[in-house]
Amino acid sequence: MIRLCALCKEEKLLIIKLKNLLNHFVIIIFIFIIDRISKIYLLNLHEKGTDVDFYIFPFLNIYLAWNTGIGFGLFSTDPNIFYHILTALIGLINLVLIILLFNLNGIRKYFISMILGGSLGNFFDRIYYFAVPDFVDLHIGNFHWFIFNIADIFITIGIICLILVEIFSKNINEEYNAKNTK
Repeated sequence: MIRLCALCKEEKLLIIKLKNLLNHFVIIIFIFIIDRISKIYLLNLHEKGTDVDFYIFPFLNIYLAWNTGIGFGLFSTDPNIFYHILTALIGLINLVLIILLFNLNGIRKYFISMILGGSLGNFFDRIYYFAVPDFVDLHIGNFHWFIFNIADIFITIGIICLILVEIFSKNINEEYNAKNTK
């Protein structure tokens, strides 16, 4: 009887862990789909001959640009050996993120899921188009920030949140240790 109850606890923990992973999988797929829909919509407009250069606000344009580099157009190059090495490296980083997703606990998993959803969206584009379509153009007057896409937004938010969690969790742990050592 006692052994049966221990098995029940293990099964319950496994079910909870699987539900948790399913939640993160849903987040990843949701971000991937939002990113794909936004890109497909703008690419279809472009294919139909529409000039994808919309002015939404005085500081925000939708302007289609192709990025062969990494986030925000950094390291952009022609599709050559450097491009393929960079794409393989991004693929490896995605695998590391998947491993982290299985091994981390708490809120960090949500931020890894955000990063992974965006990264997989851009990785898909790199494989399918040999470039990533970027279209969000923030600017002040004639000063334009890098053009980016929905995937980049989620990647950036996820990274910023991970950094903040690390900073604040370190401070909380230091305060906790200081109180307990007195």
